Amino acid sequence: MVNAAVISLIQEKLRAKAAELGFAAVGFAPAEDDPVRAARLHAWLDAGHHGTMGWMKDRAEVRQGPQSMWPEAASVIALAMSYAPEHDPLALEGDPDKARISVYAQGRDYHDVLKKAAKALARWLVAEAESHGLDMALKLFVDTAPVMEKPLGSAAGLGWQGKHTNMVSREHGSWLFLGAIYCTLPFTPDEPGQDRCGSCKACQVACPTDAFPEPYRLDARRCISYLTIEHKGPIPHEFREDMGNRIYGCDDCLAVCPWNKFAEVAARHQAFAPREDLVAPDLAALLALDDAAFRTKFSGSPIKRVGRDRFVRNCLYAAGNSGNRALVPAVEALLDDPDEVVAEAAQWAIARLS
Repeated sequence: MVNAAVISLIQEKLRAKAAELGFAAVGFAPAEDDPVRAARLHAWLDAGHHGTMGWMKDRAEVRQGPQSMWPEAASVIALAMSYAPEHDPLALEGDPDKARISVYAQGRDYHDVLKKAAKALARWLVAEAESHGLDMALKLFVDTAPVMEKPLGSAAGLGWQGKHTNMVSREHGSWLFLGAIYCTLPFTPDEPGQDRCGSCKACQVACPTDAFPEPYRLDARRCISYLTIEHKGPIPHEFREDMGNRIYGCDDCLAVCPWNKFAEVAARHQAFAPREDLVAPDLAALLALDDAAFRTKFSGSPIKRVGRDRFVRNCLYAAGNSGNRALVPAVEALLDDPDEVVAEAAQWAIARLS
């Protein structure tokens, strides 16, 4: 029989250790599958709102809950790191010379940072359990497995899923990276997060491509973050003009959230401080990147995973939207690019600039 007092002690020490490792928040939730969360997932998939992200549907039965993936799990440890920006993410809107990169991608790759800290916390937890004679197993996840981090984060009291479908925290606004550890220890659950969006519609109104068919539901096929990062091939013409100068991700629905006024840059993990060259990058210089230069420039950045061709495709749409004829030579140089999608994007941009 597990000693409840020992479990409680480990739980409180774990909170302190998580803070020491750079996590802005940690919470605990039961590992049992939630039929409401599962139903919402399947409804979203059935509507096709996942777009071409086939892996979401392929492992839906496992994704629907912790114990669907790992029946032995007893608790979920939800983890969050802040990446609160110090600059206005919307400041470059309409700038003809500059490109806009999502705040989350201006620093180091969160996958690496969050996973390193989560592994350190997991090692500490294993050692702590062993020191009390407890037999324990765990699994950790950072955006690389069929895990619904946002609903689990809400269940663990980190905040709530806002109308933009992302996590919102009273302390950290909409700027949180999430991870999770499934564990066989029966930790005491925290109170679930309470929805505090109220009647606010700021995120819904701010979306440039009307990607929210209703509050709390995102149609990824219309989302600029999805289109610039996940979508392969040419981006549909109906969305190109609305992309403006966004070349990697989109912060609009997050940036307008009123709860951001409480988010403090001091709480941000130092690894997510923005690189100076990515805060307001020059479009002409980005258009000139070949594969080797792209890989060098974005080493250690999440941007690297989209590859040069998809990235330059996005930059060409931004050039076409800029109205800046000084970019014509840089665009013309890509008209015969070996990648057909890049070449087509260059043709579209030239037509716009002409």
